[in-house]
Amino acid sequence: MNPIHVIGGGLSGCEAAWQIAQAGVPVILHEMRPLKKTEAHQTGFLAELVCSNSLRSDDSEFNAVGLLHDELRRCGSLIMTEADAHQVPAGGALAVDRDGFSAAITERLTKHPLIKLSREEITSLPKYSPNMDSIIIATGPLTSASLADSIRAETGEEFISFFDAIAPIVFRESIDMSKAWMQSRYDKTGPGGTGSDYINCAMDKEQYELFINELINAPKVEFKEWEKNTPYFDGCLPIEIMAERGSDTLRYGPMKPVGLTNPHLNTRPYAVVQLRQDNASGTLYNLVGFQTKMKYADQERVFRMIPGLEKAEFARLGGLHRNTFINSPLLLDKQMRLKKKPHIRFTGQITGVEGYVESTAMGLLAGFFAASERKGSTYPAPPRTTAMGALLSHITGEANAETFQPMNVNFGLFPILTEARGGRERKHLYTERAKKDFGDWLTSRPN
Repeated sequence: MNPIHVIGGGLSGCEAAWQIAQAGVPVILHEMRPLKKTEAHQTGFLAELVCSNSLRSDDSEFNAVGLLHDELRRCGSLIMTEADAHQVPAGGALAVDRDGFSAAITERLTKHPLIKLSREEITSLPKYSPNMDSIIIATGPLTSASLADSIRAETGEEFISFFDAIAPIVFRESIDMSKAWMQSRYDKTGPGGTGSDYINCAMDKEQYELFINELINAPKVEFKEWEKNTPYFDGCLPIEIMAERGSDTLRYGPMKPVGLTNPHLNTRPYAVVQLRQDNASGTLYNLVGFQTKMKYADQERVFRMIPGLEKAEFARLGGLHRNTFINSPLLLDKQMRLKKKPHIRFTGQITGVEGYVESTAMGLLAGFFAASERKGSTYPAPPRTTAMGALLSHITGEANAETFQPMNVNFGLFPILTEARGGRERKHLYTERAKKDFGDWLTSRPN
């Protein structure tokens, strides 16, 4: 049996390769790192997490991304299996030790008898041939320039771009715990959590206003002329861009003080900075929601204004990178195949889904579709009432191609429930319907 070629060893490509191999079909997984680096990756591991170490909420009763977690687990997702095995405390979220997580996935894939890992850069879309008749492009938003040029030439469509930002990581031992304290919002527990999973650094009104002023006025990384019309992704805005939108924007965003009490003063803070554990040993913590494009020296100066971080030592400073994605509703069919060249599928963030879990879900489906096709059948898409089905429908025709932008999973992508009211009841009804329909789909799938 000819192998299926998966190009790109991120979350989506790794999940696709795993599912294909688990279906009994051989795979060649192509990854250019570490031979050729990107502007965001730091290691040669497969499935490296370049931004946050959080896979977001694990609540499958009232949250769309938690529902997606549930669906992936029910399908035997490699990414979710290793995320659960390498979780670190994060309140109600699922966060992982990023190096342990990526190292384990790399080991699982390289040891699978049906997976061959090829460390090489693919510089153009492969031509159809008997040995290259099924290809999955999972190169992510940091697709190399040469491959991106080839995709443009083959599709006749320009990539769409946006800017994404990375938050800094500090050494735990450099945080002053005589000012900071451990607590999750509302003492909430979650996977691997205790209710005291975040380090909190409080600010009073005067400290907050000085901090905002420095954020806004600090020197930033300058854009090249051709980058100036590229938008930011709203789900990952630099902290200083949020600050420019109004003095209280951060207090209602990543610095909201709700659900927290400063035990040193026995008061609710005016604003708070939360840090989330970044590795299993608890030696590294990242500043939650503090993506930035400030210059390095100014990051250290401004972030050391935060009470408790006056002597912070940084394991990694924040940064900014340009992401690109294709106009999927225009270019892809319902099985994620390129309409003009149906031997090629696209999956992951390059298709315009946003987020680790969303990319993983699309990789899993691409793997299902490709493996089934190789074995001579057609794999049915999950119902649009499910989280996976809603995302797949969004990128393969439901979204408007003229205004297409990156999208996280959310209940707005699901078919409307006319009997649903507002708030938690509405969310629960959506997840209840999705779980039933997903279960029916699982039992009706081909083996």
